[in-house]
This record gives sequence, structure tokens and C-alpha cells, in this order.
Amino acid sequence: MFALNFYSPLFVDQLRKGRKTATIRLGDKTGKYRQGQLVWVTVGHRYGPRQKIFTAIIDSVDVKPIRELTQRDIERDNPEFRLVEDTIHFLSHIYSREVTLDDAVSIIHFSEVVEFPSLK
Repeated sequence: MFALNFYSPLFVDQLRKGRKTATIRLGDKTGKYRQGQLVWVTVGHRYGPRQKIFTAIIDSVDVKPIRELTQRDIERDNPEFRLVEDTIHFLSHIYSREVTLDDAVSIIHFSEVVEFPSLK
């Protein structure tokens, strides 16, 4: 089982309310995440405990230069952001390096899998 992990607990509310339905990751992640793949959506720091928020299915993985991100891509990743510059600043902080308009990113779209009790 793979996980889509988010470091900041600030995302928990956005994830639970369905306001965050994508994540923008630096680089080409098509080798790691595939359409139809089930993943755990988790929150926590690297090498520390993580909280499972829900199981999700990967809807799609799109790779493009940051300069081609749409406002919809940006808002699905972080509903508080509107501009490509917001995403560049955030990614530079997360990856501890300067990120530019030419850097490739993967937009991983996901949907929560709602599990209902068995009807048997």
C-alpha cells in the first residue's frame, strides 16, 4: 500500500471536508502513482507517527512544468492559493530548494473511498 503523506496538520480539515482533492509534487511521479491505485492519505512528519485520514483512489496523475499549472490545479491542491507564485513559494519551502517556473511537477488527483458496512 502506498501513501500520499502531508506534513502539515493544517491540511487535515481540508482533506476531511473534500476541499483538497489533489496534491502537487515536484518531479515526475508517474512511476510511483497510477490511475486506479489505492493509497492511504496520511498526515505526519517523516520518520514519525502518521495519522491515516482516509483511503483514496488515484483519479489521474498529470505532469507539466509549473508555468502551465491552471488556477483549478492550484486550488485543488490548496484552496487558499490562487497564483502560481503561491505554489512556487510553498514547494520551495517544502523541498528546501529554489523552485522555478520550468520545474516539472506532478498533479496527483485523488478521491476518498467511502467504505460502507456490509449489507449481509
